[in-house]
Amino acid sequence: MSDTRKKKFKLPHIYVLLVCIIIFCAILTWILPAGQFDRVVNADGIEVAVAGTYHKVESTPVGPFQTVQAIYKGMVDAAPVVFFVFISFASIGLIIETGAFNGLVSFLINNLKGNSKVIIIPIFITLLGAGSSTIGVFEEILPFIPIFVGITIALGYDALVGLAIVALGAGLGYSGAFMNPFTVGTAQTIAGVPLMSGSGYRIFCHVVMIVVASIYIIRYALKIQKDETKSILYGDQLDLIDSEFNPEDYEFGIRQKLILLVLLIGIIVVVYGSSNYGWYFDEINAVFLIMGVISSFIMGWKPNEIGEKIAINFSNAAFACMMIGIARGILIVLTEGNIIDTIVYGLSIPLSNLPKLLMGPAMLLFQTILNFFIPSGSGQAVTSMPIMAPLSDLLGVSRQVSVLAFQFGDGLSNILWPTAFAPMVAGLAGVKLEKWWKFFVPLFLILLVTQSILMMLAIGIGYH
Repeated sequence: MSDTRKKKFKLPHIYVLLVCIIIFCAILTWILPAGQFDRVVNADGIEVAVAGTYHKVESTPVGPFQTVQAIYKGMVDAAPVVFFVFISFASIGLIIETGAFNGLVSFLINNLKGNSKVIIIPIFITLLGAGSSTIGVFEEILPFIPIFVGITIALGYDALVGLAIVALGAGLGYSGAFMNPFTVGTAQTIAGVPLMSGSGYRIFCHVVMIVVASIYIIRYALKIQKDETKSILYGDQLDLIDSEFNPEDYEFGIRQKLILLVLLIGIIVVVYGSSNYGWYFDEINAVFLIMGVISSFIMGWKPNEIGEKIAINFSNAAFACMMIGIARGILIVLTEGNIIDTIVYGLSIPLSNLPKLLMGPAMLLFQTILNFFIPSGSGQAVTSMPIMAPLSDLLGVSRQVSVLAFQFGDGLSNILWPTAFAPMVAGLAGVKLEKWWKFFVPLFLILLVTQSILMMLAIGIGYH
């Protein structure tokens, strides 16, 4: 007797999905010709690809055994990011366990009634985005995802709302950055346009994208506040956040306020150090760890108790860290197969045959796809801008437009592609990657259309 029941389609486990992508990319190394651009070091000491110099090189297809090795190599290559997540997540976890944020949530709930609670969505997207837009923080604010997940659950929403606030704050901050030195600064330097020029229009674009994203998230939040069964996560067990806690059970006394003060001072130190001294993982991790330990001492926890809590937080972060390492294996395969430049070259050819007005959206699409293969903002800039800037000259489009397309394509897709930060942000929130995609992909497409319109407007007004 045959089973006539329809089987619901289910995405494979994220580890399986990432390995499948690695295998697919390995197959591409046997199909696509290996090729490279000539590269030179420009006046600013940056190695850039030279437009018009793409040439085939000896084929180096990645075999089955190399493909398996790429998983390990990816984990090793991603070690700085992986251990940053481990330590920062464990440190922030200590702060969360003090109950300071639960006390803050109680305060928010007592002062924000009914639908007015949703005001936190645009406020925090804007505040977090300001850090990304100015000093280029991205990974540095991701450990705060569990914090906002806890707050939004307590406010009657779900983990996706908290995740979206932090992820969109970072992603839109990069997309609408007006002085980010790692992306806008690098791209403008390579394109040969005045450094930090055109900031007025980029700020306008950032505001527009924040409004669009906030409306989408607010509508979702209000819908699930009214009916929890409308949540994409309804029925799921969160791995990292206790969604059953009652914020009214937590006090907001002097200890909790001192801990929040420690966190505020820590954030200020990180922002100052990053902007003035070029701090990165080493220094930022140290600040996070110091914040966690000081907060623990304020609570009166003993050293062994602190160690046990850190061990638990390490375990909770392991799933996300493994995703990061496996995903990096994709880039290892593409690099060893010498097909990254081939992909860049192939994607750039169709752009030269489009009308001027559609050049902007096409460049945006190109950069968005390219970010799957080169998720590093500066890495993508040095690979694509030497090609896109001269191409914009050929078609009579301002080089500033090509820079705008680059930052649009780099920023937002960072929280979409599995080769970038999508596995990390989902893991930090304790939600399945496919559930994040179900929530975010419609918003991503809406924002992609919004960005395309902004690109066409830039061309129409002669943005330069």
